[in-house]
Amino acid sequence: MTSVRYINPATMHSSSAFTQAVRVPAGYDTVYVGGQNGVDATGRVVGPDVKSQVPQALTNLQTCLVSAGADLGHVVKWTILAKEGESLQDGFAAFLEIWGERPNPPAITVVQVSGFAVPGAVVEIEAVAAIPPA
Repeated sequence: MTSVRYINPATMHSSSAFTQAVRVPAGYDTVYVGGQNGVDATGRVVGPDVKSQVPQALTNLQTCLVSAGADLGHVVKWTILAKEGESLQDGFAAFLEIWGERPNPPAITVVQVSGFAVPGAVVEIEAVAAIPPA
């Protein structure tokens, strides 16, 4: 069975935070995780900014992934929504602290929005993960 391919064309910008394209072969299970905010188990927002909310949003996302038999290393696509005016650099820095030295970061889309359904939230992260066949 072939493995997931992370594609960064030589003629395009390269970053340790994302991959330009990801090809997932047939036979992989797909997990879709809905948007996760930086809220704790009680539903309370954990802090006022992206820097404080991204780690919690990623922890929530990881909890969902583990419940589905996956982990952060299986994520092939992120969609990150950040409130207008928030520092995207702080968000990327918080992401890279959690992502660590894992190779092959997922493809990514980042969108700035005016607000979220959760009062006080300034970030929301959703993910698509691909689990290899057993």
